Amino acid sequence: MKKLYAVLSFGMAMTVAATMATAQVKVDPELPEYKPVSGVSGTLKSVGSDTLNNLMTLWSEGFKKIYPNVQIEIEGKGSSTAPPALIEGTSNLGPMSRKMKDKEIDEFEQKFGYKPTSLPTSIDMLAVYVNKDNPIDGMTMPQVDAIFSKSRKLGYAQDITNWGQLGLAEQFANLPISMYGRNAASGTYGYFKEHTLGKGDYKDSVKEQPGSSAVVQGVASDLGGIGYSGIGYKTADVKAIALALDENSEMIPATPEYAYSGDYPLSRFLYIYVNYKPGSEIDPLRREFIKYIFSQQGQSDVVKDGYFPVPADMARQALESVGITPEF
Repeated sequence: MKKLYAVLSFGMAMTVAATMATAQVKVDPELPEYKPVSGVSGTLKSVGSDTLNNLMTLWSEGFKKIYPNVQIEIEGKGSSTAPPALIEGTSNLGPMSRKMKDKEIDEFEQKFGYKPTSLPTSIDMLAVYVNKDNPIDGMTMPQVDAIFSKSRKLGYAQDITNWGQLGLAEQFANLPISMYGRNAASGTYGYFKEHTLGKGDYKDSVKEQPGSSAVVQGVASDLGGIGYSGIGYKTADVKAIALALDENSEMIPATPEYAYSGDYPLSRFLYIYVNYKPGSEIDPLRREFIKYIFSQQGQSDVVKDGYFPVPADMARQALESVGITPEF
């Protein structure tokens, strides 16, 4: 099984691949419609991933239409801000575009005596974007590494600094490559570093941006630009190129069926982490918000934002992990 499904059982992974590859980006019909309940009020605070900012906003807006008196605050400066906020009790929800590191889990467990709970809310493809007028259609992972990293851990023979080195001609033959990326607080920065740069070092010339949309905007306004960001931030002014593991592998486009099959090299889950004591009863506000996320409405928001919804089996497992009995 591919990396994306490392956290799933073999059977569930096959269900995802078979069902969702066919359905593309349709919400699993087995997921329930969210139904309002009484007694829900208060304030939710979300601190974490910038990649999930738009999605958290969509979920919040949908939830507040049902519960107008609920207040939801969203702060998205990067995945690394989620664990300390959960530990300090300054947030109820910790969106992350990567899994928590062992050190972050250990610090949480030292404080509370149990581990944080991760909820896989949706599936993302971390896309490598070029300007829409760039004729290149795909690259190997070692080539991407040789563009962004001074370490070249994936073994490409030479540093890549201009588009002519990738076979482009005419106005691109001597055009320098301009790199756009995220800052170190970002989970996307860490994920790209681990999975694309082989944990090597970024070049000092990478233009670090404060958010995912800023990366895409930078590439859109720069003919020689290249950057990485979640597929949900794609615009008409950029192109998501196909990726291959190496020169002997097939180029895999950044399209839904390859996210669900796990064949696209940079497929990943988008998580929300919560502080949940095993065996306890979660408070009504967080309970209902989580139920909303894993409902027809919540997963429709996932599709609306350009990401890919999770199947019913995964939603059941997520709900059960925080003591919620699934109603489907």
